[in-house]
Amino acid sequence: MNTPAENTAFPPDLLRDVAKRRTFAIISHPDAGKTTLTEKLLLFGGAIQMAGTVKARKSSRHATSDWMEVEKQRGISVTSSVMQFEYAGQTINLLDTPGHEDFSEDTYRVLTAVDAAVMVIDAAKGVEAQTIKLLEVCRLRNTPIITFVNKMDREVREPIELLEEIESVLKIDCAPVTWPIGMGKAFRGVLHLLTNRVMRFTPGEERRTDDSELIDGLDNPRLDELFPDEVKHLRDNVELVRGASPPLDLARFLAGTQSPVFFGSGINNFGVQEILQALVDWAPPPQPREATIGKTAVEGNRMVQAPEASFTGFVFKIQANMDPRHRDRIAFMRVCSGRYSPGMKVHHVRDGREMKLGNAITFMANERVASEDAVAGDIIGIHNHGQLQIGDTLTEGEELRFKGIPYFAPELFNLARPRDPFKAKQLQKGLKELGEEGAVQVFDAGTGNLLLGAVGPLQFEIVAHRLQSEYKVDAVYDNANLYAARWLTFPDENTRRRFENQEAARMARDIDDNPVYLAPNRVNLQLVIERWPDVGFHSIREHGQVMAHAKG
Repeated sequence: MNTPAENTAFPPDLLRDVAKRRTFAIISHPDAGKTTLTEKLLLFGGAIQMAGTVKARKSSRHATSDWMEVEKQRGISVTSSVMQFEYAGQTINLLDTPGHEDFSEDTYRVLTAVDAAVMVIDAAKGVEAQTIKLLEVCRLRNTPIITFVNKMDREVREPIELLEEIESVLKIDCAPVTWPIGMGKAFRGVLHLLTNRVMRFTPGEERRTDDSELIDGLDNPRLDELFPDEVKHLRDNVELVRGASPPLDLARFLAGTQSPVFFGSGINNFGVQEILQALVDWAPPPQPREATIGKTAVEGNRMVQAPEASFTGFVFKIQANMDPRHRDRIAFMRVCSGRYSPGMKVHHVRDGREMKLGNAITFMANERVASEDAVAGDIIGIHNHGQLQIGDTLTEGEELRFKGIPYFAPELFNLARPRDPFKAKQLQKGLKELGEEGAVQVFDAGTGNLLLGAVGPLQFEIVAHRLQSEYKVDAVYDNANLYAARWLTFPDENTRRRFENQEAARMARDIDDNPVYLAPNRVNLQLVIERWPDVGFHSIREHGQVMAHAKG
């Protein structure tokens, strides 16, 4: 449909600033080296001066993006962080995502806020389960993917075998950009297939100087001098790869069907700068976003263009107590169009109210600074006192809602009660806030105790830790013996009343007051679906609407 925005010339300063933005996430299976790569990207971008470590858990230094105490103890990322820095004249927004499999729901939401992703593959283990799930999420939005095959300084699998596995399992074509020379103790560096430049690797040198030299062709005798033991294998492999793999096609990369592949060692900073340069050169600037328009969200759709003058954005994450000294709650917002300026007034579409954005913040590595200016592609933090929820859209007046902020039906359920009965109100408050930020799903089944739903057991551990450390509540968690939760939609008000009366014992409400059916087992769920053919039972809920129908 035609809109005023489509007929208006974009402001030149906004076009310029939006074109400089690169917003991406790093995805991987746990332990593939994602957090280490995050640190090294920040190091090369000048955002931090010293790389920490998540391996030496007793060390006083930890990954910059791992700010939560439990992350430091366990050496894993369980929350999503945002880091902004400048590189090669571009503004880079890096979103670090939870690496642990229990946190795929939070990771999914983060991936709705980016325009590209870097996929980290452990060269010894190849494609792993979480990588498969995350790439499926990226594929839903055709997100461009850059692949980094990590840990080449260890004994790993053959590179050609790894490429074949990526293509067959992840269903994405590979276009190698660099090719490894040796592996493990015999890892000598990489050959850049597009420039024929060899970048040499020296073990133990964490900060690699540019000791590369231009090698004119694979037959150059200089290769024999540099790598007498590896050169034959290199020539054979490169000849095979160039014959079997299609060349890099930027159009296919931007469409999400082909991935440029780089080899390196994140822990040694080797190959990291090439990833950054690829993001600058090839990753897309902020892309258009689909939104529904109109107060009823059924009047039509339109694509919101990033350089449009009017400000729009959506909340994809809420995090409580990022700064333990201030007990704050921050709503992470992806700016989709226009420009943020301090003190601006925006329209809160869900509430239908005007809202002032007075003290938004920008995340600069491990520091938060007041945001003086932000444009499409940037992530800003908004101090939130309960008025913002995941999925909320803010605009400069237009009634539109951005699509695609999902909640997944939990698979594990616990009932929470305070060990000290006098702490009941604190427990309710803590669980409500944790539920609003998406750390866990919270349901009220009318029993007096709140029901917690999660996709993995670690979520319960994190909730217990945060309730104790941030809200000073020690709770008891009992297994709820439930099989599944399903969001409900009804064809009419009469059907809703009849269903809720007859199935009252199995009814609950989620944090946004949506009706939910709690099934004790698979047979019960199948029977109630058959008994109520006009009622929708949904395993995925998008903020404001349900997305998918569950078949038991």
